[in-house]
Amino acid sequence: MRFLIDMPLSPALATWLADRGHDAVHAAGLGLDRATDSAIMARAKHEARTVVTADLNYPRLLAVARASEPSLILFRNGNWSEADVRIRLSEILATLTEADIARSIIVVDRDRVRRRRLPIGE
Repeated sequence: MRFLIDMPLSPALATWLADRGHDAVHAAGLGLDRATDSAIMARAKHEARTVVTADLNYPRLLAVARASEPSLILFRNGNWSEADVRIRLSEILATLTEADIARSIIVVDRDRVRRRRLPIGE
């Protein structure tokens, strides 16, 4: 799968995903460290990447735009350690296929994972 890791998460997450066979980049590595969320979403959509973030602004942007891309994996509810993100992301990638993640927002809480299809409101 192809991922764009957003600024709230560590660049090491992109490396960890790449080590597991995924095409993963961090926003900072693309020169997007000061980019708006909209610019990061546009880049992810253009490159067919799923955004992985802890920024709660992304679902709102997708809803307002009535967008079906890019897909989003959103870590919610508190400060996530690097180890916790890796554990939960491993579980998600072992459970959901690329087709399951496509055109979706995957909301990751401490105790559950929910999937919402894009575009929101349809």
